[in-house]
Amino acid sequence: MFKSRKALSPVIASVILIAVTIAVAIAVAAWMGALSIGFMGSSSVTITKVDFVKDAAGAPTENITLTVKNIGTKAVTIATVKVNSQNVNATHPATLTLNPGDSKDIEVILAGNWTAGNPYKFDLYDGSGQIIGSYQETAPS
Repeated sequence: MFKSRKALSPVIASVILIAVTIAVAIAVAAWMGALSIGFMGSSSVTITKVDFVKDAAGAPTENITLTVKNIGTKAVTIATVKVNSQNVNATHPATLTLNPGDSKDIEVILAGNWTAGNPYKFDLYDGSGQIIGSYQETAPS
């Protein structure tokens, strides 16, 4: 009989088993994380167009029209619009709900006329005060 058969040492076998276990645990954690993100959905609104409204003579007015689109995976409600960090009036209902893929216009009314060449930052908030969209545009000359 042969007594000199070669095999893995117990230390190397243990290291291999631990490495395989860790690799499987990482793969399962990544899979579960991706799965849970899909269930939670995402809330995201983008401003696709900004129209600085002018009067009949071509002068700036206090109105700016924002075209917003829900690019997330769940319905989003826009409760507040801020321009340059200031709350503004908007001619939408108290809240505007957009389903995924929906696009609608919001008429923003500033406290005074917009100024040509000035930058304007638009922030959209949901009912809980969470920012769901932001965009910056410079008023046309």
